[in-house]
Amino acid sequence: MPIIPDFSDKTTLEKYSSAFTLSDMEIFVFPELLFPLVIANIMSPIIWTWRDDPWFTDIHKKSFNYKVNRIKQYIMDHYVFNLDLDTWGLTTKDTEINRFKDFVDMDVIKQSNALFGYEGDKYYFKMDIRRHFGLDQYTSDIIPYWKTETVEAMTAFRFKESFSNGAGECVSFSVLYAAALFIVGRIPLEKFFLMGTPLHSQDFIDIHEGVLTNNRRIVTKKMWFNGTSLSTRARRAIENEKVTIVSHLSGYIHYMNEKATINVAAYQHFSEKLKKFLTTELSPVVFINFLRYHMNFKKCFQSRHLINARYYYIALETIFEYEHATKHSFSETNRDVLINEIENEEFSLAPLENRIIIQEVEDYLEKNKDIGIDTIMNHFIDHAKTTLCNNEENIKLLFNDLAHFLNVQPHLPATNKQFIQTEVLNINVNQTRQDILQLISAKAGDHEVALLSLYAYRQMDKIDWKPFVKAALERNPVSLEGLKGRTTDVIYQLISGMPNDSIYDTQRLAQPDEVWNFGRGDGVEKALLFANYLYNEMNQHDLCLIVEKANVTLESNQVKYSFRSTKNIVNLVNL
Repeated sequence: MPIIPDFSDKTTLEKYSSAFTLSDMEIFVFPELLFPLVIANIMSPIIWTWRDDPWFTDIHKKSFNYKVNRIKQYIMDHYVFNLDLDTWGLTTKDTEINRFKDFVDMDVIKQSNALFGYEGDKYYFKMDIRRHFGLDQYTSDIIPYWKTETVEAMTAFRFKESFSNGAGECVSFSVLYAAALFIVGRIPLEKFFLMGTPLHSQDFIDIHEGVLTNNRRIVTKKMWFNGTSLSTRARRAIENEKVTIVSHLSGYIHYMNEKATINVAAYQHFSEKLKKFLTTELSPVVFINFLRYHMNFKKCFQSRHLINARYYYIALETIFEYEHATKHSFSETNRDVLINEIENEEFSLAPLENRIIIQEVEDYLEKNKDIGIDTIMNHFIDHAKTTLCNNEENIKLLFNDLAHFLNVQPHLPATNKQFIQTEVLNINVNQTRQDILQLISAKAGDHEVALLSLYAYRQMDKIDWKPFVKAALERNPVSLEGLKGRTTDVIYQLISGMPNDSIYDTQRLAQPDEVWNFGRGDGVEKALLFANYLYNEMNQHDLCLIVEKANVTLESNQVKYSFRSTKNIVNLVNL
């Protein structure tokens, strides 16, 4: 049967309204919104133009690793990470609780959202998360509206003051990566699994060993275990937080919900593949990487080097410090190149007291590849009695952390769910953009993912405007703050004077804060920006928006405000 949303139902209205603002809270409450945004980005013309960029010449003929790295570099060159408080503004805990309390357990929210008291990630908890994000200047009730940007909004940051490129937050990057790798890299969409944790969002791409996206960068299995600061940041969320949502072309699973729509076989395959990605065997290289990662233990070791027929010794932490200023690594075969770059005064002719020589550890591990980690630990306990790690407790602590480094267990949603089988949209890499647009439009009548994709895509001539208007008048605080202190006439002139240029093509519309942030908009969008101010700041709740193709009129108290549009839309909306 055709899906006709019942917007008299509060939950339905909130869900479809959330498709236009996509805050972290909204995606947590409505996980079915996440993949529709991927599809909306795929339907957008922006990423399809990347195919014509010389940077991607013949990319479809290249290997998977080439594709991923080429697309990664393009994203790094054109988009920066942005998580400030100014872009999308602030809300309050009470506002969010009141909005969702009727259909979600707020105690669960508090266990899963850092700004509601979540303390799962010890790193952020220790450093005071509110101070970290600049919220310490506000009362504890104030929280940010971190909204997931469409590719249009990400790209439009170049119009915003102090930005020269596009920008976005972590969920925005995860959906951008999925869309870009599908369109430009021709990676099948079913290979992408989007993972949301309370503080982060990453993709797992199920090709070969697998690849993780991490904001603007990608992380291979080798990189996961290299102990660098990049891999440390990438590991933080999966090591310390529960994965609250896994989203896939076939559906989603949420740790909080009793029902799941993701294909159960696909989810089980993903779970096994991810766990394998997060696990490796102990080797001399991996042990060095572990010491780089866990700085507490590097003080137990020194390195010995034969220079001009004499042995010289150097603290391991000194070597790691020099790594920061060079492309060479102590873990790799070009170790001698790194050693030659270190200043002579850093070396000692005599062995450093109370430190294990790392080469002896490497030799032992190389000769004992097949023995268990407990046996290796006992060898260390005997061997390290005269070092700074000279007690059994410290050695056991080292090996406990090493075991965790070698084998990270992700906290994925359990499979004790009621799995609801749904039709999987037939989106494939051989289709054109127009093919996908037609497919989604055709399926929207009986497939909720397709319908939500149209809402996230903002295809205003094919969707009901009520959820869009609700989002525009309730969740666009930045423009309200920016327009405060001005008279109505001045505001009308200010908005009218903006470039009549929408960041969205055809019959698609920006929300008021997008118009305000990027300083441009079509006449329909300008009228909604003005309506947001009149409705919330002037308490004018008798507004009527009349859209007659090029002519747009906002009526209020028998006063008419006119705007010009190129959207070719006809509609009448009582606001």
